[in-house]
Amino acid sequence: MELLSWLLSGAALVTLVLFFKGFRFRPRLNRPPGPKPWPIIGNLNLISSLPHLSIHDLSQKYGPIMQLQFGSFPVVVGSSVEMAEQFLKDHDLNFSSRPKSSAGKYTAYDHNDMLWSPYGVYWRYARKIFFLELFSMKRLDSYEYIRAEELRLFLNDLYTSCGNPITLRHHISSLTLNNITRMILGKKYLGESDELKKILEEWLLLNGVLNIGDLIPWINFLDLQGYVKRMKALRNKIDHFLEHALEEHIAKRQDHLPKDMLEVLLQLSADNPKPELKLSRNQVKALTLDLLAGGTDATAITIEWAMSEVLKQPQIYKQVTAELDRVIGRNRWVEEKDIPNLPYLKCIVKETMRMHPLAPMLAPHFARKNCKIQGYDILQGTRVLIKYMEHRERSDIVGCTK
Repeated sequence: MELLSWLLSGAALVTLVLFFKGFRFRPRLNRPPGPKPWPIIGNLNLISSLPHLSIHDLSQKYGPIMQLQFGSFPVVVGSSVEMAEQFLKDHDLNFSSRPKSSAGKYTAYDHNDMLWSPYGVYWRYARKIFFLELFSMKRLDSYEYIRAEELRLFLNDLYTSCGNPITLRHHISSLTLNNITRMILGKKYLGESDELKKILEEWLLLNGVLNIGDLIPWINFLDLQGYVKRMKALRNKIDHFLEHALEEHIAKRQDHLPKDMLEVLLQLSADNPKPELKLSRNQVKALTLDLLAGGTDATAITIEWAMSEVLKQPQIYKQVTAELDRVIGRNRWVEEKDIPNLPYLKCIVKETMRMHPLAPMLAPHFARKNCKIQGYDILQGTRVLIKYMEHRERSDIVGCTK
């Protein structure tokens, strides 16, 4: 009994020493500033129906880097150019992955597109395909005739509408959609264009919403906002469209150089000798969806905002018109090779994108391991949001030449 008592006392003493030693030397974390979270919901009570505006207001109080708690997950927000460089350039490998989400599961073929796929072999291979195969200068130059044809049809359509009120965005959306579908799928979807527009608009919306179930996983099955139901319905529409396009391409596939981007993906899937890099059918569809969604609505919105801002400022309208008359003249159309010689027009595009950013908040990243940003500790698993919300006042671009 004495031996047992001695052993128990010794064990208790060792445990006590280790506890205090660990407590004493445990490094204290220096986390970014931010509001105190509530139990369960964290700081979701501070987020309105327009999350980027709520986060902008919070960043004005807590600075260019702050930490919030969204339900079960810590979220660090970077809201300056310096913070964006830290997360996306200096520490890009650590923050290159994406958290799992309902949007990635239901609208991106179980996280198999470029937006939601986790960092790994497939992500690196898909990224290589985009840079070296789909968006190479040679590939893009080969589609210049498509862009020129569609632009002339667009301008002719506007000319025939002279004297009548029109909705500019409808015409621009048709232009961008026809361009994209011809380059990616090899043809225009005239009879299905309106339905395809609705599919892509719904995809963009559902991939940008703040789904409560993603942030508090144990209530996800309730689908409190109804987003998951809409995602599942959209998944069926997307798959029906892409399956049809895929079957058409497979049926007419021949031994020739690929003419459109879907043919490139099918060729890479069939010819890759490495089994781990062979694209599955769902992966081909997921990457095709990325191409369709990324090149339609975004381009149309930017053009519409640029036209709106220029028309509201006669002095800028006169100066850009003078540049076009000087460089191009009035006897021919503007061509893509002319763009480097139109610095003022390029300034207008850049200023439009500054004033009216397409994505005021990027899709979330997350930390793959612990690291320090600006002296603050970012723990593994922390979600990271990069916010763009600068002042909206116009810059003086009247004399811009760069």
